[in-house]
Amino acid sequence: MFYPKEVIDIACDWIEGKEDAKIWLQKHNFEELVQLRDAVSRWPKAFEYLLVHKHLILAAFVNAIWEDKAAFKLLMDKKAVHWAAMANYINGDENAATFLKKNKLEHYAKLAHLIQAKIRKEGDANSNFFNSGPYKM
Repeated sequence: MFYPKEVIDIACDWIEGKEDAKIWLQKHNFEELVQLRDAVSRWPKAFEYLLVHKHLILAAFVNAIWEDKAAFKLLMDKKAVHWAAMANYINGDENAATFLKKNKLEHYAKLAHLIQAKIRKEGDANSNFFNSGPYKM
């Protein structure tokens, strides 16, 4: 499933927290991309929305981010290689970003980068000196 560049660009704005982007996505019937923002952060209701409304590629993408090999395989089997590449990029594979750029999918690479930054920021927000590293309290 490919979204137009404009839609992905607006989804990027939503990942960054711009409320007007959320409103635009909802107005234009892209609720699944609104829900993606919370689904990648492991919010169950957002993930449930993707499943119930049969956005299986996006649900598989979310699981692939969290290194679910079966979800990654599903993306490949369904020929959603751009979503698979995004999951790999989020998990540190720089070749995945190169693949997206070579295939003129820079907007998907940007979305992956923003999702990666969001996940890292959320992880950092829940850590401090005393509960990180080998010396957990």
